[in-house]
Amino acid sequence: MKILFTKKLNEVVISNKLGDQFSWDFVKVIDINPLKIQPFELKNRSLIFTSVNAVDAFFTNNFFPNENFIDKNFNKIYAVGFTTKIALRKNGFGTFKVAKNAKELSEFIIDNSTKEKFLHFCGDLALDVLDKALPLQNISYKKIVVYETKLLFPKVSGNYDAVCFFSPSGVRSFAQFNSLDHMRIFSIGDTTANEIKKFTNNPIITSKESNLDDLLKLISAQNK
Repeated sequence: MKILFTKKLNEVVISNKLGDQFSWDFVKVIDINPLKIQPFELKNRSLIFTSVNAVDAFFTNNFFPNENFIDKNFNKIYAVGFTTKIALRKNGFGTFKVAKNAKELSEFIIDNSTKEKFLHFCGDLALDVLDKALPLQNISYKKIVVYETKLLFPKVSGNYDAVCFFSPSGVRSFAQFNSLDHMRIFSIGDTTANEIKKFTNNPIITSKESNLDDLLKLISAQNK
């Protein structure tokens, strides 16, 4: 099976997971441009991160959360996705809650955290799930855009048996000039899968764990 990944990945990791029954190429579908943001006071705010890019841009701008739970002004950190959790951990911070997607996170907050004041660090193309749901419940919420996403709209040549997507914006970029017909389609998470459905009726094989390891397991299973 020949696979097209819509982002650059570690070839050693892919090879270890998929073995020699697969071949693959990479195509870049989006560019990420971190924005310069003047750090401001985070006191008494709960922080939301919905992507690794948001975590990277947050710390690049020299924001520093206070995770000392003994302090009444400490910051709870909420994340969407396992990879976002790992990115926070690499910067020395843990997470109070990790959800699979923004919808699941919004439901958790509405059920458990209505008195908190939230700052959501994200990109300019972030889905509006949280900013639609939380204010309706009178929950304090503000979106802070810390990076921009540029869609590259590549035209892909060559024949592939499968294509793998990692974000809704990546789907939109790829689908502009490339057909999704006659290929197996893999998606990392339901949010990305829902975007794919706008461009094809083909079945979509979706990683429910929203991480690369689970996605590669699904791909490997398709060749058995």
